[in-house]
Amino acid sequence: MEFGEIVIAGNPNAGKTSVYNRLTGAAQQVSNYPGVTVEFICGQMRHEGRRFTVVDLPGTYSLTAYTQEELVARNYIVERKPALIVNVVDASNFERNLYLTIQLMEMRIPMVIALNMVDTAERRGYRVDVVKSSALLGVPVIPTIASRGKGMTELRDACVAVIEGRLAAMPAPVTYGHAVDEEVLALAEAVTKQGSLARQYAPGWLAAKLMERDEAAIAGARAVAADELEALLALAEEAAQRMERHFKADAATVLAEHRYGMAAGVVKSCVSFTAEARRDVTDHIDMVVCNRLVGPVILVAVVAALFFWVFKVSDEWAWIPWVNGFQSPTGLVTGLFDLLSDSLKPLGVRAPMLHSLLDAGIIGGVGGVMSFVPLIFFMFFFVAMLEDSGYIARVAFILDRPLRVFGLQGKSILAFIVAGGLGAGGCAVPGILSTRTMREDKDRLVTMLVTPFMNCGAKMPVYAMLIAAFFPGNRTLVMMTLWGLSWITALCAAWVLRKTLVRGEQTPFVMELPPYHIPILTSVLRHTWERTWLYMKKAGTIILAINILLWAVMYFPRPPEDAPPDKALAHSFAGRAGLALEPVTRAAGFDWRTNIALIGGFAAKEVVVGALGTAYALEQAEDEDHKPLSETLASMPDWNPARAFALMVFVMLYAPCLVTVAVIRRESGSWKWAAFSTMYSTLLAFMLAVFFYQAGSLLAG
Repeated sequence: MEFGEIVIAGNPNAGKTSVYNRLTGAAQQVSNYPGVTVEFICGQMRHEGRRFTVVDLPGTYSLTAYTQEELVARNYIVERKPALIVNVVDASNFERNLYLTIQLMEMRIPMVIALNMVDTAERRGYRVDVVKSSALLGVPVIPTIASRGKGMTELRDACVAVIEGRLAAMPAPVTYGHAVDEEVLALAEAVTKQGSLARQYAPGWLAAKLMERDEAAIAGARAVAADELEALLALAEEAAQRMERHFKADAATVLAEHRYGMAAGVVKSCVSFTAEARRDVTDHIDMVVCNRLVGPVILVAVVAALFFWVFKVSDEWAWIPWVNGFQSPTGLVTGLFDLLSDSLKPLGVRAPMLHSLLDAGIIGGVGGVMSFVPLIFFMFFFVAMLEDSGYIARVAFILDRPLRVFGLQGKSILAFIVAGGLGAGGCAVPGILSTRTMREDKDRLVTMLVTPFMNCGAKMPVYAMLIAAFFPGNRTLVMMTLWGLSWITALCAAWVLRKTLVRGEQTPFVMELPPYHIPILTSVLRHTWERTWLYMKKAGTIILAINILLWAVMYFPRPPEDAPPDKALAHSFAGRAGLALEPVTRAAGFDWRTNIALIGGFAAKEVVVGALGTAYALEQAEDEDHKPLSETLASMPDWNPARAFALMVFVMLYAPCLVTVAVIRRESGSWKWAAFSTMYSTLLAFMLAVFFYQAGSLLAG
C-alpha cells in the first residue's frame, strides 16, 4: 500500500541522485553535469512494510524556469503537490544552495532538508549549525553523507514521520523585507480570494511569480482560470511598477536579490568558520589542473593514459588464468566463440543453411561484437573513475573558452562528454538529451547536430578490430588521433553551421566545480556494470536481429549450383547493393563487402563489425579454421592501413544511428533537422574518408 509521494530536489552535484539511490535501493547514474536526469525518475521507498513513491527531479540551481530542467522540476511540484519535498543541500556550498531552498519554501509544501556532504564542508573549514538552521527555515535538517550511506536512516525516518503527521515540516514564511513583503502579501491576499487559483497554487508563490512577470507561471494560471487571472495581472503589474520605482530595478531582480539576502542571513546565523578555513586540497589542485596553459596538456595526458590502460588491461596483458596458461580478457571471449564455432562444424554437412545462420550470421556477427565487451567494460570503468573524482567538470571549464570561439555554448561540452568526448564510451542519445539545459534553441540545435561526431561506445568495436589488425603497435596513438579528429570535426562543423544555417547570439555559461573525491569503488563498479550490461543487451537483441536480417539478404538468393562458392555473397541481395555502390565508394577504399556493413551501420554502429564478420565468414571455405575478423582482414591483400583508417574515420562521422536520429527529430521538433543531420554528416564523412585514403595510399606508394 502506498502512503504518499516524495520528490527529491536540489542543485546539480549536491548528491541528489545518491540520496535517491539510498532511499529506494535503485541504481541510477550519478554524474557531475546537469541534464542527466532531465526526465524525472520514479522509484519505491519501503519502510516497515509500507511503500512510498520517490521521484528524482532534475538537478537545477533555481525554479525560475529559464531552462527545461527548471520547468520540469517546478511544474512537477506545482501540478502534483507531493506529500513531501526532500531538498538535498550541499553543505560545502550552503549559501548558493539556499537560493533554491527559499524558492521551494515559497511553494508551501512540507520539506525535509538533507544537508549532504557535511564531511566535505568540515574539511573546508566550516560547519553548519543543524539545530539553528532548522529553526530559521522551519523544516527538519538532517546531516548526511549520501555517498557512504551516513544519515540515511535518520532521513528516511524523518520523511515517514512528516508524511504521517508526527513531525512538523511546513517551511517558515519567506520574508523579502518590508517594502517587498507589503506588495507580495497584498497580491497573495487577492489570489486567495480567487478560489480555483488558490486551490492550485500557493498564493504567496503565485503572487511573486506574477510580479516577476514569469511567462510560464502566467500561462499555467491562465489554463486554470483565465477569467480570474486578468484582474490579478493588472494588480500584479501595478505592484511591480511601485516596487521598481522604489528600488530602481525590475521586479524579478528585486525579488531575486531579496532571496539571496535571506540566504546570506541564514548563513550568517548558522555557519561557523574554524581556524582551518583556507584554501583546501581542491583549490590547490585546481590551480594546476584548470590553468589556461597547463590544463589542456593535462587533459590530453589523461585521455592518452585512459586509452593506454584500456588496451593494456583488456587485450594486451594476459592476466586471466585459463586451461592453457593465461589469457587476456578479449582473448578469452574470442576463444570461447571460436570453440562455439568449432562445435558447429558437423552441422555444415547435414544442414548447411542452418550452419551458415548460426556460424556466420550469429557467431560471426554477434560474436564479433561481444568479443569487445572487455574493452567496453574497462573503458566505462576508467571514465566512471574520472566522473566520480570530479575531473569531468574541470574538462568543461578548460574547454569552455575554445568552444565559444567555434560558436558553441559552454554547456555544449556537457553533451560532448556524455556522448563520448572524453575519449570514448558514451552515447549520443543522452548527450543530445542533455542539451535541454541550454536556454537558447539555436545553441541546442547546433550542439545536437555535431554531438554525434563524438566517439560513442558503439564505434569502439570497429576501432578496436581495425587497430588490432593494422596498428597493433600504435593503439594509443591511433585512438588519440581519432579522438582529436572527432573534436576538430565537431568544432569546425559547429563554426560553419553558426555562420550559415543557425545564426544567433551565444548565451553565457556558468558551471560549478565540485570538490574532488576519491572514487568509491562499489559505485564505480555498479555504474560500469550497468553501462556494460546495456551494451551486452543491445548486442544480444537489436544487434542480433539486425545481423540475422543482414545474413538473410547476404545469403539469398542462392547462386546457380555450378557457381564458385566464393561468388555466393556477390550474388545475394546485399552483395548486389554493395556492388552498385562500389564505383563511388572505391575512392575511399571501400569495396562492396564494406558497403554492406556500412549500410547495416545506419541502424547501429556495432553492426559494422558484425556485418563484416558475417560477410567474410560466408566467403570462407568450409574447411578453414575460424579466425577473428581482425586476423582475417590483416591477411587480405586488398586491405591496408590507409583503407582501415579511412573506414574508421567514416564510421566515426557518418549518419547517426536510427535511435539518435529519432531523438534529434524529437528534440528539434522537426524531421527536417534529423534528415539534415543524416545527410550532411554522411557527406562530410565520405569526403574525409576519401582524403585520408588517397593521402595514405600516396604516402605508402
